[in-house]
Amino acid sequence: MSAFLTAAFYKFVALPDCADLKAPLLAVCESHAVKGTILLAPEGINSTIAGPERGVHAVLAWLRRDARLADLQHKEAWATTPPFNRMKVRLKREIVTPRVPGLDPTKTVGTYVKPADWNRLIQDPDVVVVDTRNDYEVAIGSFAGAINPHIKTFCELPQWAAQAPALRATAGKRPKVAMFCTGGIRCEKSTALLRSQGFDEVYHLEGGILKYLETVAPQDSLWQGECFVFDERVSVDHSLKPGQHTLCRACRQPLPEGDLQSPLYELGVSCSRCHGHTNAAQKDGARERQRQWDLAKARRHMQVDAQHKLSSPL
Repeated sequence: MSAFLTAAFYKFVALPDCADLKAPLLAVCESHAVKGTILLAPEGINSTIAGPERGVHAVLAWLRRDARLADLQHKEAWATTPPFNRMKVRLKREIVTPRVPGLDPTKTVGTYVKPADWNRLIQDPDVVVVDTRNDYEVAIGSFAGAINPHIKTFCELPQWAAQAPALRATAGKRPKVAMFCTGGIRCEKSTALLRSQGFDEVYHLEGGILKYLETVAPQDSLWQGECFVFDERVSVDHSLKPGQHTLCRACRQPLPEGDLQSPLYELGVSCSRCHGHTNAAQKDGARERQRQWDLAKARRHMQVDAQHKLSSPL
């Protein structure tokens, strides 16, 4: 039985007092046994949290008491194991960062496309479909026919867009562009970027891949593979259940196929992708971090077992 509800949400809205929200928001989450990460910035909020259903809904209700967040939308999924190990509320300059000054999705953004209408749009031969996510995310799943920009971080997307042959004007006319990402937030800035550069017909998938998987039946879907998520589930399948991928805890990326058998793989320390990017001291630090994580996990299991014994009838 799935015991942990996951809720993903974001909203671009002026929050000049975001620093004042940090402590009470953390207290609400902790009091309801909710874990995850919430980013607060003057431009809005971005988060994925998980916990008991009542607890997650209590946190969402608390946020929506603020008139600025009253219409906050979220996407839900279930898991049988905790997607997060702790709760973090962090203050940021931006909730998503392409490092292009002046982009404001509350003023200029692409046209939102409902998941039910997405297939028709991306099957139009005149539409250039762009996956705005990082290359390791694209590698485990994407929409059929979408362009992979092969970026390592979102900050690289603006440079790719400036040079991409697929986005060049033909006979003085820029192409129609459809963009998508995991939950929709990166596309807010991506489509705002293209609009600022003179693209008139720019679209993005409302609610992102997660909303598409929630809404569109598998037999009608153009999605291929699994969708990477930034928590302990690693990926989700079309039913939004945890997928088959395993996370490298060193580089926080999904393990390449067959990597568990690689001599460069060590749990919590390295995989074949990141092994050459850390020195011996860093690897020793990672081993200690993994040891502490294993101890904490064992303690949690002991606490759960003890609670079950106390609650079991004599």
